[in-house]
Amino acid sequence: MKKQKMFLRMITASLIRRHSRMLVALLAIAVGATILSGLVTIYYDVPRQMGAQFRNYGANMLLLPADKENFNEDTVNAAINTIDAQSLVGAAPYRYESVTINEQPVIAAATDMTGAKAASPYWYITGNWPEADSDVLVGKNLAATLGVKAGSEISVLYGETSDKDSDESSADEKNADKEISDKENTDEEISDKENTDKENTDDIGKKFTVSGILETGGTEEDYIFISLADMANLTGVSGRLDAAELSISASKEELTAYADKIKAAVPSVSPRLVKRVTQSETTVLTKLQALVFLVTAVVLLLTMICVATTMMAVVAERRKEIGLRKALGASNGSIIMEFMGEGLLLGGVGGLLGTVFGFAFAQAVSMNVFNSSIDFRPLILPATVIVSVLVTGLACLLPVRSATDVDPALVLKGE
Repeated sequence: MKKQKMFLRMITASLIRRHSRMLVALLAIAVGATILSGLVTIYYDVPRQMGAQFRNYGANMLLLPADKENFNEDTVNAAINTIDAQSLVGAAPYRYESVTINEQPVIAAATDMTGAKAASPYWYITGNWPEADSDVLVGKNLAATLGVKAGSEISVLYGETSDKDSDESSADEKNADKEISDKENTDEEISDKENTDKENTDDIGKKFTVSGILETGGTEEDYIFISLADMANLTGVSGRLDAAELSISASKEELTAYADKIKAAVPSVSPRLVKRVTQSETTVLTKLQALVFLVTAVVLLLTMICVATTMMAVVAERRKEIGLRKALGASNGSIIMEFMGEGLLLGGVGGLLGTVFGFAFAQAVSMNVFNSSIDFRPLILPATVIVSVLVTGLACLLPVRSATDVDPALVLKGE
């Protein structure tokens, strides 16, 4: 125990006596450890941060019908429930129907507005998101065609009325000869029939209020978006769906695992990954992580060179001391232990300082780039200290070898 204390006092006193040079070495190690700690923290936190950013570009998984008859709200909800709640950012089921507005055929997309807002945050709304019943979103192109804006009222007719009119027109053609022979009675019947059709049309039509105009730069600008409940009231059919969009915070491998899990749990649902999103996310993450690894390696190499240069200068200053000690009987092992002890002590202290400054560096980068804070990873502390000690130890190998090569006779002669 006394030997250990004496050894510690000896290397500490040596560091203090040469504080200017050792401070340079300590600063180099601390800077290297700071970059190492900060970049490793960013490296492991980047997938989460980038995943959150990519979720702004919309869904990365689609749920499509494998069995159309059994593809409904219950089966879609069962598929969604297989995904971890912490990973699921948003889920938006969709049902598409053909409707008529101002005698123009329009595609109506029914969805869960809350889920659509979470799954498609890139949607730009002029006005407000629908909050009450009978509130709708109208695509930008469709709004220009219809001449409506936020706050306007529109009447939506379900598309089946056109089939009814077509059947009645066919019946009129079959009875053309009879209508010619009795024109006056036929005119009265047609008039009564038009009034009846108008009353039926009024029963089928439903008034909606345009809460906002939707702008996406895509096909959504040609649709009208209503709630699933309003679609059920409009058509008289509830529960039916055509697709669902899911936004999941996960890697490509995790998304594939979720897709396999959904296939096994809900056979009537066919999950598909949105490749343009998942591949772009994977490519960006791979390149960014490779860049972080490269920068870390370069910084550690420069740290090693700086420490080695400083220690070589220390050995050159202490040549006479080393020669005297060897002349008095000191072994090469004791000299190696002293210099390595100094270097490893510097590495440990620099690693501790680098861990603290590295977390501050990573936090600043995360807030400025991603506008989000990161959590401290306890394993970063021992990992940074160990790497700093190893790098310093490697850097000291050449100077220590130079110290053991000192010839006491030549040094004491002044050569």
